[in-house]
Amino acid sequence: MVFPAELKYTKDHEWLDSTANTAKIGVTAYAIEQLGDIVHIELPKVGETFTAGSAFGTIESTKTVSDLYMPIAGKVVEVNQAAVGKPESLQSDPYKNGWLVKIEVAGKPDQAALLDAKSYEKYVAEHSD
Repeated sequence: MVFPAELKYTKDHEWLDSTANTAKIGVTAYAIEQLGDIVHIELPKVGETFTAGSAFGTIESTKTVSDLYMPIAGKVVEVNQAAVGKPESLQSDPYKNGWLVKIEVAGKPDQAALLDAKSYEKYVAEHSD
């Protein structure tokens, strides 16, 4: 399983692609593999604000429903309607076109809560069934 090096990751299995003021957020390939067939995604509305670590939506598979957690604080500026309309597309492309929301970053991210690709890969290996 590949985890793109340019992204940051959380222990809740979200990824973050951040520039100075904005960030794309999605779900890792590992999480999607664990969930199985994705059947529904519920995401926030544009303009909603979230603190780091707060739930911002849900992802539903044939196995379970899981909360999605915001890796950093910010305001939603765009929702990936293509992913909402075709949630199964996340299984083939969780990183490039599989982003879920774009946010306007509020404040500085807690770098201690974000993992680089190697650290996330190690975390997944240690916590796999």
